[in-house]
Amino acid sequence: MNYPELALIAFVLSIIFSIGGVGSAIAIVPVMGWLGVPLMTAKPAGLFINTLSMLSATVKNIKAGKLDHRFGLPILIVATVMAPLGAYAGKFIPHRIVLVIFVAFLLYSGTMMLFFRPKARKGGNHVVEGSLIGGIAGFLGGLLGVGGGGIISPALILLGYEPKKVASTTALVVFFSSLSGFLTYWRMGALNWELLLWVSIPAIAGGWLGTHLMHFRMSSEQVKKVIGVIMYLIALKTLLVALGL
Repeated sequence: MNYPELALIAFVLSIIFSIGGVGSAIAIVPVMGWLGVPLMTAKPAGLFINTLSMLSATVKNIKAGKLDHRFGLPILIVATVMAPLGAYAGKFIPHRIVLVIFVAFLLYSGTMMLFFRPKARKGGNHVVEGSLIGGIAGFLGGLLGVGGGGIISPALILLGYEPKKVASTTALVVFFSSLSGFLTYWRMGALNWELLLWVSIPAIAGGWLGTHLMHFRMSSEQVKKVIGVIMYLIALKTLLVALGL
């Protein structure tokens, strides 16, 4: 296992995905798989990276006054509760099926980021919407080891919420849901502590830098396009792996 290479990948992907508040595990987990890391080791490592990078991003969002706690709370609570259930379910689902779910997850997220043009928000109950989105995202995030940001962010944008507000909210939710999922994998004995040590500091640095770029250097549309393209590329590669090609 090439730890310096994984550290560099964690840093770069944490920069890119914290720009959208999604959490870089959605990309890091399949990339680790391509580099020979077992899926049950890659998933908790991805959640650990999400926890650290999204903590860094959330602290920066709070300092910048960009976080709406009341808006994000229903999503956060339900996602955090559902993430351990998804993590336990992963013990019983075959590896190839998990990869196929991963591909569908990535294609959904990438399509929403690249092609959907949201209309202005007109009413709606954000508590009910947020709870439903948080439940689905938390379960799949725990199952796949990705934290669920790839569902939360596109879904909220679909409902008409402003992308930068969504990015800040999603970063907070992904921090808690990733931490919940990670602790579950820890209890299951699926951790590689040497791997976690190598990726932790790059993930924190990448999360901080990506959030800075999101607030001060990039437009909402640029944020969406960058992440959408990356998700499509990873989906293609993951599909090839699932098919044995």
